[in-house]
Amino acid sequence: MKLLTDRQEKGNYTIIIGCGRLGANLANTLSDGGEDVLIIDKNKEAFRKLSPSFGGLSIIGDATDFDVLQEAQISDASAVIAVTNNDNANIMVAQIAREMFHIERVIARLYDPDREYVYREFGIDTICPAILSVKEIDKILSKTGISNDMVQEEKQ
Repeated sequence: MKLLTDRQEKGNYTIIIGCGRLGANLANTLSDGGEDVLIIDKNKEAFRKLSPSFGGLSIIGDATDFDVLQEAQISDASAVIAVTNNDNANIMVAQIAREMFHIERVIARLYDPDREYVYREFGIDTICPAILSVKEIDKILSKTGISNDMVQEEKQ
């Protein structure tokens, strides 16, 4: 597979690792916006989540496998986004992308916010659903007039 044959310039596509709800939605959104996207997942059935209009490429395989990443031509990607449901896999793929393939834009989802320091050491941006949810809930509570201060006052 030659990804760059259709591309005018190197490094103009995004690789997404994990085709769960988040990965598929992200791939669909980027593809619908005209971005070049390649998505990797171990499970062939996961690609059913992609919309019929998805114009990107998909690879069935384990993204922690060096050969799979080379097949995806990772060294030519502009960004790698690891959003599997496994923090260890996301850490490993993100580190490989950053350290071995020198990808500057690496983003990883993590479920355990206590592990964020590992990502930070490697210059990897993180998205943590638990932290994002807390921020959004706090924002909603603030809009309705219930803020942390009010809740704290009521407890006293």
